[in-house]
Amino acid sequence: MSDAGLGLTQLLLFLFFIMLGFPIAFTLMAMGLFFGYLGMQERVFDLLVQRTYAVMSNDVLISVPLFVFMGYIIERANILDRLFRALQMASRNLPGSLAVATLVTCALFATATGIVGAVVTLMGLLAFPAMLRAGYDPRLAAGVTCAGGCLGILIPPSIMLILYGATAGVSVVQLYAAAFIPGVTLALLYVIYAVGVGIFQPHRAPRLPPDAVVAPLGQVLFALLTSFFPLAFLIAAVLGSILMGLATPSEAAAMGSLGSVVLAIAYRAFTFQKLKESVFLTARTSAMVCWLFVGSYIFSSVFGYLGGQSVVEEFVKSLPLNSFTFLLLAQVIIFILGWPLEWTEIIVIFVPIFLPLLDDFGVSPIFFGIMIALNLQTSFLSPPVAMAAFYLKGVAPPHVRLEDIFRGCMPFIYIVVFCMALVYVFPALVTWLPENLYGSATPVPGAPTLLDAPPAGGFTEQEEINLPPLN
Repeated sequence: MSDAGLGLTQLLLFLFFIMLGFPIAFTLMAMGLFFGYLGMQERVFDLLVQRTYAVMSNDVLISVPLFVFMGYIIERANILDRLFRALQMASRNLPGSLAVATLVTCALFATATGIVGAVVTLMGLLAFPAMLRAGYDPRLAAGVTCAGGCLGILIPPSIMLILYGATAGVSVVQLYAAAFIPGVTLALLYVIYAVGVGIFQPHRAPRLPPDAVVAPLGQVLFALLTSFFPLAFLIAAVLGSILMGLATPSEAAAMGSLGSVVLAIAYRAFTFQKLKESVFLTARTSAMVCWLFVGSYIFSSVFGYLGGQSVVEEFVKSLPLNSFTFLLLAQVIIFILGWPLEWTEIIVIFVPIFLPLLDDFGVSPIFFGIMIALNLQTSFLSPPVAMAAFYLKGVAPPHVRLEDIFRGCMPFIYIVVFCMALVYVFPALVTWLPENLYGSATPVPGAPTLLDAPPAGGFTEQEEINLPPLN
């Protein structure tokens, strides 16, 4: 078998083992080492050491554990219940008020945590039963909870955007600026849909009875001052310092971690046990991310060395594609991959296959990254994987079927596709903010990637192993 054939076999076998349920990080390393040994012999073990060192010493990933820690602390600060109650009182006169309160709470909490599973689970315990008690259609309630919880993939500070920036070698700061307007737009589209259901299908989202949420204006304002504004201020401080260039993402994440601890203390919800749990969960998540990158770069390097990347590139270039049709094809492929695979697998394995083709079709990697972040909303909502649906099913009442949750998510998948179409038609939704803040929406020259860190011996990978670059 030729080297290119080995590369394609490597990719197909990886998909096969992932479908069987093998852990992705160690499957990537095992497949990379096995096929690398066939094509490179003992040099593949040098590659393993160098890639591990490059990932563990790269500054791009420092913000990941800090943002994760910030999210876990806020999750345990009992702020979600306060926030939902305050927004419920504030939106009580709107059609579909509970759905609106749920979406706004999800957006804020997803922004603070960036952890989809945590947001969907907590809102499934708090908002989902409240909507069912109020007579909401279970499918609408399920769709609102799942879709709102997935916004953390897109709205900064998104862990996914950090990983994409490290993979593509683009500025995480510019990615955050580019994602802000599309993220807010998608959240507003969700809210408009919920209000529209409340107006045109009131039987699915009935208005609350007049005595359900009775509170004078002063009490509503006090509830917002003690729940909504502290969290909003923390988020604004973290994102504002990043977007305005006052702090790097890592520095802002450190500030946000400290702010989350202060917030937990202010709410009298900070204990040593909660701190211990947050640190443990942060370590586990960060280790998963780091080993995922180690495995993905071993896999991708071997795949490129064997010629699999060249085969894919030549095939795509042979197609009669322009910039629009290339973007459409790439997003359709990622959308389909989102059915059986999770977003981490798509980012670390399949996105690097598209990255070398962006220059050929004149596509900005920042614009491409935001489209992927939008597209990956669907990977959490569309079966058969649909992790958000499974998170909700785990805490939903027994009479709520998984089929109902899937059906409830479908309108929100259509909304995501509509939002992607808006971004295609009006690319300024992505480019306007970074262009006005930084003068461009293109990669920063010399932006660090995981390939930039030298190995311990001081030699670059190209000098010691002579592998072709991934980008």
